[in-house]
Amino acid sequence: MGELRIIAAGSGGQGILFLGRLIAYGGMIEGKQVTWFPSYGAEMLGGTANCTIVLSDEMIGSPVVRNPEILIVMNSASLKRFESRLQPGGLLLFDSSLIPSPGIRPDVRALAVPASDLAASLRKSGTPGPPGTQVKSANMVILGALLAATGILKEESLLQALEEVTPQRRKKALEENRAALMKGIDSVEDKKSNHH
Repeated sequence: MGELRIIAAGSGGQGILFLGRLIAYGGMIEGKQVTWFPSYGAEMLGGTANCTIVLSDEMIGSPVVRNPEILIVMNSASLKRFESRLQPGGLLLFDSSLIPSPGIRPDVRALAVPASDLAASLRKSGTPGPPGTQVKSANMVILGALLAATGILKEESLLQALEEVTPQRRKKALEENRAALMKGIDSVEDKKSNHH
């Protein structure tokens, strides 16, 4: 694999940093060299939150990621801000529930994942929040989609990372996140099987 650079971005509160931490932790479980570098700033307040993740088989020279191979965006502002930095031939994963029709560069692969809608469909109660509200666990759906689309980590590693990173007191969240992760994996697997 060499070195794989990822930028994940969205608005504060979408769990972008947690998503990045899980990828890095999963990489650690698999014995890879990893860096996880969150970017806070005035942007956190309703603006964009982002983090960079590097997974590598060798020592990592720098945690700074200018031109990632993979870009994960969960809102339009993040797409605008980072899309130009994605390497040609790179993979753009976006939450198509929140970014309905992005004008995507022709030189990148794009994977539309209706992460927020899929996450909302997992809510048993069926009481959707007001439109436009952040759907918890959409970040896990998109992470599952990333896994299924790229195979950068094993499913078990990610589930183990989730188990270890989630605090004891949040075991209910763990179940929800696990379900959302599987939902994301299935959404891509279904697409693949429909194409064959």
